[in-house]
Amino acid sequence: MNIKPRLQQLLPELTAWRHEFHAYPETAFEEIRTSARIAELLSSFGVEVHTGIGRTGVVGVLRAGSSARSVGLRADMDALHGEESNDFAHRSQHAGRMHACGHDGHTTMLLGAAKYLAETRNFDGTINFIFQPAEENEGGGREMIEDGLFARFPCASVYGLHNWPGMAAGHFGILPGPMMASYDIFEIVIVGHGAHAAMPQHGIDPVTLAATLVHELQTIVSRNVSPVDSAVISVTQIHGGDTWNVIPPEVVLRGTTRTFKPEVQDLLERRMQQICDGLALTHGATITLRYERRYPPTINAIAEAKIAATAMTSLVGAEKVHTDLPPTMGAEDFAFMLEKCPGAYGWIGNGPGALGCLLHNPGYDFNDDILALGASYWATLAEQVLKA
Repeated sequence: MNIKPRLQQLLPELTAWRHEFHAYPETAFEEIRTSARIAELLSSFGVEVHTGIGRTGVVGVLRAGSSARSVGLRADMDALHGEESNDFAHRSQHAGRMHACGHDGHTTMLLGAAKYLAETRNFDGTINFIFQPAEENEGGGREMIEDGLFARFPCASVYGLHNWPGMAAGHFGILPGPMMASYDIFEIVIVGHGAHAAMPQHGIDPVTLAATLVHELQTIVSRNVSPVDSAVISVTQIHGGDTWNVIPPEVVLRGTTRTFKPEVQDLLERRMQQICDGLALTHGATITLRYERRYPPTINAIAEAKIAATAMTSLVGAEKVHTDLPPTMGAEDFAFMLEKCPGAYGWIGNGPGALGCLLHNPGYDFNDDILALGASYWATLAEQVLKA
């Protein structure tokens, strides 16, 4: 394994930063302490610092040589809502918030690369270190773009990296084309007519309509989506009723859809609306669908995925760089950046997901043993893209 010696030497410092970020998690657009600490560290490395991009985002700019070439390296920095179940010294000090997805590690790896590259400057061009807020649910990547990210900090290409529990430490994953799915949400409000539970003939029962609707929505994937495409429709919430003997007047369903193609997104939304309209007409109810498109699919550019794989291979060898993995139906708002700029999003193995150490799990913790490797990947990638 070709971890850069200087970054291996910095591992205790990287670990201390990571534990600090883990102990003080902040959720979407509340990353005040986190962004201030990132800005402080970047400034101490001699990196030019810009704050407040996309509300709480930070961009560090590092230049060397005379080339006009540029590259963007992006890490997310927000945490999740949830109580941490770990009891180690660096557990969350913010009740109801925790770094359950490893963004504390992502931030630390990019900071380590920034420190190393600022010391060595073995590249020719401009590196934009992008520290993004609000990856979880709220589209911080889109916010940064709308706030002029790529207009103010031009990038010929942009790269992202996420830890992956279940993949062995010391391994990487990267795919050309679809890497992660889209992320859309929906809310369906069924308004019937309340009645006594012993006299259902006097009402329009939204509970039975909700049960029918959950079943009918599943037929969209099985009977409308091509078998060679991928899609998921999951109803994750059902709310309605207050007591045993009353048919309620209203039931609310909520959930999410995932796919890899915009045209399949269109199909899912259209068929959901048709099913809601047909069911309402058949039973005399009112059914309203709100369908919200959150994140597009994460699609890696072929050339940039190859560049990322080359950097990974130089660190761990070809046998530990997986380019034939199935894409995941999880989603990632780095997709917004890939819509505006060619690039690639990869995975770094976090080790076995044992003892609850899985993404979005209350027992999750980032693997500190991969911090120097991840920082070495960023540094190697930048040096290769902007080869002096």
